[in-house]
Amino acid sequence: MHINEYIAQMPAGYLFAEIARRVREYEALNPASPVIRMGIGDVTRPLAPSVARAFADAALAMGTPEGFHGYGPDGGYPFLIELILRHEYQARGVRLDPDEVFISDGAKTDTAAIQELFAPDAVIAVTDPVYPVYVDSNAMAGRLGHYRDGRWQKLVTLPCTHDNDFVPQLPSQRVDVLYLCLPNNPTGTVLSREQLQAIVDWARANDTLIVFDAAYKAFISDPQLPRSIYEIEGAREVAVECCSYSKSAGFTGVRCAWTVIPKALKGRRKNGERVSLNAMWTRRCGSKYNGVSYPVQKAAAATYTEEGQAEIKDIIDGYRQNAGLLMDALSDTACRPVGGVHAPYVWLKTPGGMSGWQFFDYLLTTAQVVGTPGEGFGAGGAGCFRLTAFSTPENTKEAARRVREALGRL
Repeated sequence: MHINEYIAQMPAGYLFAEIARRVREYEALNPASPVIRMGIGDVTRPLAPSVARAFADAALAMGTPEGFHGYGPDGGYPFLIELILRHEYQARGVRLDPDEVFISDGAKTDTAAIQELFAPDAVIAVTDPVYPVYVDSNAMAGRLGHYRDGRWQKLVTLPCTHDNDFVPQLPSQRVDVLYLCLPNNPTGTVLSREQLQAIVDWARANDTLIVFDAAYKAFISDPQLPRSIYEIEGAREVAVECCSYSKSAGFTGVRCAWTVIPKALKGRRKNGERVSLNAMWTRRCGSKYNGVSYPVQKAAAATYTEEGQAEIKDIIDGYRQNAGLLMDALSDTACRPVGGVHAPYVWLKTPGGMSGWQFFDYLLTTAQVVGTPGEGFGAGGAGCFRLTAFSTPENTKEAARRVREALGRL
């Protein structure tokens, strides 16, 4: 059989799989040295009690004739979509129709799959450093050309560095698609309403689609900052928005998310005809997807109850406090930490000219702390490092102490 050459040529293993491999090898050789994991962005606190009860009740109901549910609606159950519209959008002054919201099993799933709507020769732009899935999914489809000298030859990258405050400079060339993650993974950056408006205006002028990953919007603490791109004038004409319960409600092991594709959003065929991306996505989901289970969607719905909201706020506040601990511990070092205010990630420069992977190995062997090398997020992450706030307060305090101590040895 012939294989997909684009996948075959991809660089070595997925970032977090490589991190896990190195940690396993270290732990096997050093069983008496407990490792604190501050690398992968996986939550550590359990589901909110009211959400877990709703999940369990719905699962038990599936064992009764009156409570059983088979295949659900492709786009999701109306009870959950109505809650999303009311709490996530109407509360922010945004009006959407129910058939513009699609329930899925994760923002990663949808940000990877949305590229199926693009032409094979579509020009893709990403911020750099960037969450790997946006790049990898387009690379697998052959859209990025060949991987040479650490870069994809057809990928347009927008450097985000300490020097430009991690605000992407818009491309000088026309691109078909721009991926944005705000609050940003990995740098923790969030843009103001005015900064986001400038990007939307540029996208409208250049007929560019914005794929807006808002998986971390629950961590925005300033009410003046936009939580949805649809709070920005004109965004309905140019933007898809992907959201998730993974980080806001601890659903990393449960899997539920949603994507918004407005009906005003149109793409172009080669003959110039304008086509609804909403209709294309509906057709794609009907062919390839059977939806999220009924108990999971009932659990997601419980996050919007008064009790669920209070419990989730407590969980988010705990992770915010962890981020604050990391920022406080590193603020007076040469690492120049950023993020950690409106996002659960702290991004820092590695000391002494180390690469991110060198610093990873140094912290693992010296401090028994695991972070994420910046190089795993693209060439723009070289010489940088990410720490996550998704841990317990005790582990976060101890990790911050160990990292400071390790920095003092250099």
